[in-house]
Amino acid sequence: MSLTTDQLAEERVRLDHLFSTPPGFGRLAAVNHSVIGLRFIIVSLVFFVVGGLLSMLIRAQLAIPGNEFLDNAAYNQIFTMHGTVMMFLFAIPLIEGLALYFIPKFLGARDLSFPRLSAFGFWCFVFGGSILLVSMFLGVAPDSGWFMYTPLSSGEFTPGINADVWLIGVTFVEVSAIAFAIELVTTVLKVRSGGMSLSRMPLWGWYILVTALMMVVGFPPLILASILLEIERAFSWPFFNAALGGDPLLWQHLFWLFGHPEVYIIFLPAAAAVSMMIPTFARRAIVGYNWVVAAVVATGFISFGLWVHHMFTVGIPHLALVFFSAASMFVAIPTAIQFFSWLATLWKGRPVARLPMLYLFGFLFIFVCGGLTGVMLALVPFNWQAHDTHFVVAHLHYVLIGGFVFPLLAAAYYWLPLISGKAPSERLGKWAFWLIFIGFNLTFLHMHFTGLVGMPRRVYTYPEGLGWEWLNLVSSIGGFVLTIGFAAFFLDLVVRLRAGPPSPINPWQAGSLEWSLDHPPATYNFAALPHVTSREPLRDQADLDQQIRGGEGYLPTARNGWQETLGVHPLTGRPDQIILLPGPSYLPLITASLLAVFFVGFLLGAYWVSALGAAAALVAGFRWAWSTGLDRDWHKQDAGRELVLPLHAQVHDAPGWWGMLVGLLVNGTFYITLLFGYLYLWAVAPEWPPESFVRTSLPAVGITLFAVLAALFGFHRAVKVNAGNASPVSALILALAGGLIATAGLTMQLVNDVAEPTSHAYAAVTSFLLGYLTLHAFIAAMMGIYALLRWRAGFISPLRSLDLRVIRLWALYTALVTLIGVALVHGLPPLLGESA
Repeated sequence: MSLTTDQLAEERVRLDHLFSTPPGFGRLAAVNHSVIGLRFIIVSLVFFVVGGLLSMLIRAQLAIPGNEFLDNAAYNQIFTMHGTVMMFLFAIPLIEGLALYFIPKFLGARDLSFPRLSAFGFWCFVFGGSILLVSMFLGVAPDSGWFMYTPLSSGEFTPGINADVWLIGVTFVEVSAIAFAIELVTTVLKVRSGGMSLSRMPLWGWYILVTALMMVVGFPPLILASILLEIERAFSWPFFNAALGGDPLLWQHLFWLFGHPEVYIIFLPAAAAVSMMIPTFARRAIVGYNWVVAAVVATGFISFGLWVHHMFTVGIPHLALVFFSAASMFVAIPTAIQFFSWLATLWKGRPVARLPMLYLFGFLFIFVCGGLTGVMLALVPFNWQAHDTHFVVAHLHYVLIGGFVFPLLAAAYYWLPLISGKAPSERLGKWAFWLIFIGFNLTFLHMHFTGLVGMPRRVYTYPEGLGWEWLNLVSSIGGFVLTIGFAAFFLDLVVRLRAGPPSPINPWQAGSLEWSLDHPPATYNFAALPHVTSREPLRDQADLDQQIRGGEGYLPTARNGWQETLGVHPLTGRPDQIILLPGPSYLPLITASLLAVFFVGFLLGAYWVSALGAAAALVAGFRWAWSTGLDRDWHKQDAGRELVLPLHAQVHDAPGWWGMLVGLLVNGTFYITLLFGYLYLWAVAPEWPPESFVRTSLPAVGITLFAVLAALFGFHRAVKVNAGNASPVSALILALAGGLIATAGLTMQLVNDVAEPTSHAYAAVTSFLLGYLTLHAFIAAMMGIYALLRWRAGFISPLRSLDLRVIRLWALYTALVTLIGVALVHGLPPLLGESA
């Protein structure tokens, strides 16, 4: 459909009104992906400044031997918070902000699949980060290291709330990361422009998809570990207490199941930016697109087989050392494939020397050095010598600053014209680069040598005569030069944003979709959603940018007050639905605020306040869910390009269904990690399981299993009878009854069949497992009530069955984990000939 100039202007006004953020206090209700993405970026940069200031305090303390600038207690808090801020409050949130801002623009969409979920994640990040930040000013900041190893972080050796601040604050921030992961996986799979198959998707989309899936699998182990340790500290359940059947090394396994993949979670989005910038400046398409995609996927898989890389000195079996050492070296192969692709693209292209390329060359040099030291640390004999020294600290910073910060500095200059409409500066940007590059290498190159001559990490001072003096002094001088370089970079950005000259459209002559947008982009991104036929549509499809601006494409007009974007088949990119997006809402802020009440109440030991916060958050979540969906059937709608499509609430694979599927993958990873901890303690801890700590009540077990299967059958039956235009009420009542009876049966087992959780780790982990199952059965029952109310209110019909199908997924998962959990608790001890 072709629009006249006047019609196009009117449609732009309507779209801007629909997608814009309300003024004043209404900004707190913002859900637009550009607004939320920029907020993530700005707040993460504030935390970067905080983390940088903390690092300067560390370098000032270590500049000379015997320094009394900081005492031991203050230093422990500072180095713990430096690592925590940089890893959890800067690196990951900055990735989230960049992905949230750019993914719809790269994929040809108007927004993300769940805009309110992104806003909820932002507020969780702000509140969780605030808990950690405020603790510094109150003198109760975490002081056990950013990895919180037990037993040092247990209540016996770290009294007070310092460790609790870390556990509560980081867990709250991780809720934000999980929301981000669900959002991005669903968006990349379902919310793309027409014709954009996976094979035509820009590499940015592939990198972000793999990164988000890694977060789905990698973050639940840390959340579980934090919950277990907080319960141990608060209620004396001895998960990590060796004297009562626990094992401190369980924490290390759980932490590094998260920690090592996190390195690649941080690196891959930066590599994504590199993969978008290098083809632009080389003036040709990326060499080996398919190889790069395969390498990214391989990196994601291999990264989860490396966690023991950090535990070579704890006394694990020799065969395990060999396996994890080999895996740690093997991961260099897919990384090398990406590097050779970038170099080959430059070699076969016609490179243009612009400011972002300077930072990219700095990245290539520094990250290769960090990768080489990583291979050195993968060798067990060398690892034994360098473990827990400053050599490891230097390696970590070469990988993270070289592999993450330098590419993002390049990206800042590269995408500055798009975000702000202002052209970047060459002169001050080059000064900033050389100060950062020289300062970085002065700081961390010498730290390798400091470690090789024996300086352990985390010491707050050292005596003279050990050969560490001049190395530490040079590192400290370099640290301040590095700080000056970052200050110059931020000054340059501020000057450009406030007084820089306007930038032309697509100043770099790039081929990806985001450069077809206004500079800065409109709130709705695309006046009409494009149809894509290649990987670099702006280069390969003549006048595509003019067609988009002229309203030639999908969904060119606003109607019914709907915020619309296109939904596609996950593999082929064929348009299959029109997704209706929610508008601004205070519900994300309200829900996150109530969760903050829960977390802060638990932190302060006011458990009744915590319970009220959890209950109120549940009510807010119910209200949030109620605000979705359609209350009547709609015919298929004109989508443009002679295509008519159904609304997303009337199709079988709507974003909500995919979101629940990804959410259950997160949940399943949490559950599998819990089972790993249960079986690990069984295998490692002595005298496991102790006699008579878990009894089997066959009636309760039988009733529980029958009830949870009845609930699943009820929800499945409700979907079937609803599709046949019959009432699903009786099936939903069966599902509700099954959920409630299963909850009661699991509660009986928890109360009557398990010994006091404080008596032994076996009782503690069994109680936690049964509590997990009880919670899921209760939620299934509440979903039954919700479905009955939704059907009564007219939100469910034979055509609109999304609610029922989403709930059925939860019921299926609940039945599966209950069968496995009950079989493990009551069946494994007799099977192995143990008393139970």
